[in-house]
Amino acid sequence: MAFKIVVSEKELSYQLEVEEAKQLNGLTIGEEFDGQIVGLDGYTLKITGGSDKNGFAMKRDVDGPRRIKSLLTGGVGYNPKVDGVKRRKTVRGNTISEDIVQINTIVTKAGSKSIPEILNPEEEEEAEE
Repeated sequence: MAFKIVVSEKELSYQLEVEEAKQLNGLTIGEEFDGQIVGLDGYTLKITGGSDKNGFAMKRDVDGPRRIKSLLTGGVGYNPKVDGVKRRKTVRGNTISEDIVQINTIVTKAGSKSIPEILNPEEEEEAEE
């Protein structure tokens, strides 16, 4: 299963597509992993969220890879227009499984090269000339 990994570094975000990343299965929101798994050598990435194949958001306080209907007053998965409104919404658990298609991450430790240099090395060489 292919993952789309969104890497946020300060105000910039980069989207990577990784075909086989079985090392990510079983990780939960808040855990850190080596960026070499997704092709970013020297980087350490922290999982901040994601969504499954049907578009349901991952929620930190729901354990496991399951999908549940939860009564929400706000936060991830539901943004009420008026204070005090509750709604039953479907959310995904905090564990990465085969059903997850997008993983949101932030950079906790940067490598020696910048992310654009790693992703597009030929474009950087053309810009320098």
